Amino acid sequence: MRHGIRSLGTPSRGKKRVGLSAALGAGIAAAGVLALAPAAGAVTPTTATIDFDCGSFGSGNATLTASQNGTAATIELSTSAITAPIDVGAGSVNSTLSLTNHGSGAVQFTGSSNPTIPAGSAVSTGPLTGTVAAGDSLEATSLTVVVFGVTATCTATTTQAPGPFVFD
Repeated sequence: MRHGIRSLGTPSRGKKRVGLSAALGAGIAAAGVLALAPAAGAVTPTTATIDFDCGSFGSGNATLTASQNGTAATIELSTSAITAPIDVGAGSVNSTLSLTNHGSGAVQFTGSSNPTIPAGSAVSTGPLTGTVAAGDSLEATSLTVVVFGVTATCTATTTQAPGPFVFD
């Protein structure tokens, strides 16, 4: 062992440095790839309001909250236009929100997620999911809500404020 011969089980100091340098290089490369990954996308505004007329079910204001991740988008909705006559369990509301894109063509956001809704409370639904493209400008026009087989069809009576959802 005196003449520079080391045991096979003990790495030399140079090998440790090479291993550490390789690990650091791989970490830096991975961070660089993450920095170059495309952004998730952003929608503006993220929250809007609109009024709906739901016929015999009532009329009232709705709050829409949108988010985007690439071409996937979600909208959560709560409206005083429809109130639950009885307690509604989570996941019992099927909803379709129709939106117009740049004033023409319909885009549908659908879902069957909802929190538990106590009797007499406003209906909340979402996330409703849909597909968007960069530059889409979506404004709600109608809402269909199905609870326990009963369908409420709502029509927008105002424009969305502060304006349409514009997606990146």
